Amino acid sequence: MGTTATVPTRFRLDDLLAKQDPPLSQRELARRSGVSPTTINRMCANLTAQVSLATLDAIADVLDVEPGELLEREGKRRRA
Repeated sequence: MGTTATVPTRFRLDDLLAKQDPPLSQRELARRSGVSPTTINRMCANLTAQVSLATLDAIADVLDVEPGELLEREGKRRRA
């Protein structure tokens, strides 16, 4: 079994870091949020399939976004 996430949802972290004024590095996000640099890097590379709500909240707080804005679904959306 591989380590790459195969879910249709991806993290938007790289995009959000680049939109900061000035752009924020992964290392600085890790420092400000208290989330490990390894976790931040894996999220930016979309190499993780799950993350705690506390981690999402800490990152969202630093980036001044809602936690849901850190994620996006790729491909078709299923509607009920």
